[in-house]
Parts: sequence; C-alpha cells; structure tokens
Amino acid sequence: MRELNLIKPGHVGWVERPDPVLADPGDALVRPFVASRCDGDALPLHLDGLKHRAMQAAMMSGAIDPAVADIIGKDPFAGPFGIGHEAIAQVTAVGEAVTDMRVGDIVVVPWAVSCGTCYECRLGLTAKCSTFVPTSPGRTLSCFGFGPTSGAWGGVISDTLRIPFADHMLVRVPDGVDPLRVASAGDNLTDAWRGVAPTRAQRPCARVHVLGGGAQSIGLYAAGLAVLLGAERVDYFDDRDTRLEIAEGFGATVHRIDRSRRKSAMPRIAERYDIAVEASSTGQGLRDALRTLRPGGICTGNGYYLGANTLLPVMDMYATSATLQVGVSHVRPHLPEMLDFIARTGFEAERVTSLLADWDDAVDAYPAHTTKVVLHRDPLDLT
Repeated sequence: MRELNLIKPGHVGWVERPDPVLADPGDALVRPFVASRCDGDALPLHLDGLKHRAMQAAMMSGAIDPAVADIIGKDPFAGPFGIGHEAIAQVTAVGEAVTDMRVGDIVVVPWAVSCGTCYECRLGLTAKCSTFVPTSPGRTLSCFGFGPTSGAWGGVISDTLRIPFADHMLVRVPDGVDPLRVASAGDNLTDAWRGVAPTRAQRPCARVHVLGGGAQSIGLYAAGLAVLLGAERVDYFDDRDTRLEIAEGFGATVHRIDRSRRKSAMPRIAERYDIAVEASSTGQGLRDALRTLRPGGICTGNGYYLGANTLLPVMDMYATSATLQVGVSHVRPHLPEMLDFIARTGFEAERVTSLLADWDDAVDAYPAHTTKVVLHRDPLDLT
C-alpha cells in the first residue's frame, strides 16, 4: 500500500508499505478518504536543515524540555515515518469479535490508540491508555503519525489502517454530516471542543478568550464553537488577517495583536473571562491567558510548549483560583457529544479549511504554509 511519509524534516513523499491485516478478532481495517493536517504537523514540515540542527542542539543542551524526546525521539522528526493523524475513514473489514462496526461505515479515527477498558481509559484519558503506553520512561504516547517512538501504527494518509479495539476506537459520522466538515474531528476540532464545551455547560453566561497563533485551527474552532454554544462574549486575538477574518465570520469579536513586542502582545482590555483557550503555543501566551481569567476561570493550553522553563504566574492563579489544564487531547470520550452537536447545529467547521486538495496531490499540498490543509478522495462503493 501507499503511505505519505515524512522523509526528513521539511520533506514528504509517498512510500510503499505492507498492507495491514486483521491481527486480532477485535480489529477493523479502514480506508482513510479524508485527512486533515494537525496544527502540530506544521512543525516538522516547515523545518529546514538549519532549523532542524538548531532543534537538535537545543534538545541536547536541555533548552528544549526532555519530555519532548519521549514523544518524537531524541533525534527530532527523524524520518522516514508515516505522517498524519486526523482522518475520516471507511470500514473495509472487521474481525469476528467486532459487533458494532460494519463494512462501509464512515467513521472518525481518533489520533491516539486506546482500549477503552483500562484504568486510564475509564477516567477518560484515552491518549494515555496503559494497554498501549508503557509505564516505563521513554515513551508517552501510542498514536498514528508521530513515528516509531509512538508505536508502529503508521500515518493516516495511507490506503489502509489497522484499528485495534474497533468497537471502542471508531465513532460513526452522523448521517447527513459531510465528512469534510468534521475532517479534523480526530484531534484538533475535538481538542477545541474540550477547551470550551465542558466549562460553558457549567457557566451559562461564560465569557471566552481565545489567543490564536501556533495551534492555528484549534483557536479558530474554539472561537466558532464558543459562539454557537451561546457564550455571552467571545474575544479572539491574533496577528494574521486570514485567521481574524475566519474568527469574525464565526461571530467572535476580533482583536489584532502585535507579536513583535518583547513581552506581552495582548492589548489592554477590561474584560475578564470564564474560559481561556491558549492556542499561541508560547509561554507568554499562557501567562497572558491566565491573567485574563475571572475567579475560578479555566485556561486550556492547546499548543506545544517546548521550552524547558515555561514560567507561570502562580500567584495570579492563586489570587483568582484559576485552573490551567494542559496536555495531549483525549478526544475519544468527547466525540459522540461533539458530533451530535455538529449534526444538530450545522457548525461550519469547514470554514477553517484553508486548502482543500486532492489526495494524490499530498506531496505538494500537505506542507503548504497555510492554516488548515485537508486532503480528500472518493469513498469506495461497498454496497
């Protein structure tokens, strides 16, 4: 089969791999036909040789947090490996123990592999499933598209994926929902949902602050979802015209910021917020977002914070009883509710897609310098 690989930082190409097979009665095989580029994939795609060597040196010197190596390896993004972990797929085969999935079903493939029954999965921490993630140091994830440190699952821009515990892992796309609308449901779209929806449900008059940037699509999804969820106010901060326009189109109040400033890029604003979504992927962004919270407010950090010494305003947090939640996205528990919400409301998540490209054009399209790349091809006729 054919699989898109990160050959080396900054370069992708098609590679032939053996076809996956059903290895367990609970497995399913699926054929991805929509694949969305995660915000985090832009990092290895846009590393040139000089930047890659600088990142290697930073990891060796300790300037980059050592935990990063547990995710991407000690040689950052050394290829080749299958890239991509957001997919909508069609079930093509099921094991004899699979009872819920049927051949032909259109499903969301969560980015992290999980069993659904271990201690962590029962807590909703499906990206930390202890069935697949060893408790020993040196490995923190089991997932698609991150390379061998995170398991031999491959990338989702491929002809076939093997899905273990298929009845748990896979979630059907609701009837009537365009797969292109939920292209990013396997990670970024659901990550935005978990940063907004749970707290909004507890605070009907919630005010929401979104700082966009590094996690480009997550901030935009969060702003749009917050508006449609009925937040009292949604303020979106960014420095890029294209993203500001999308956020404004969702109904958010937009604010241009100046990232060239050495310290905080935030303008002076009197508002205080129940929810802050920090999607700039910077330590300063975390500090800014936390300092905007109302008493008891919650800030979700959705980006990569690579630096070894990310300073936080702990006394500000203490004074306002603020909560900071950071970490990999545990999307599987949130998928049914979010997909139902999109089916009921018609949330136009596809507004965030800035490049829709043919599957066969992935080598040119996937590395594009743009907010959100989505690849697509026709599903099979399995009737």
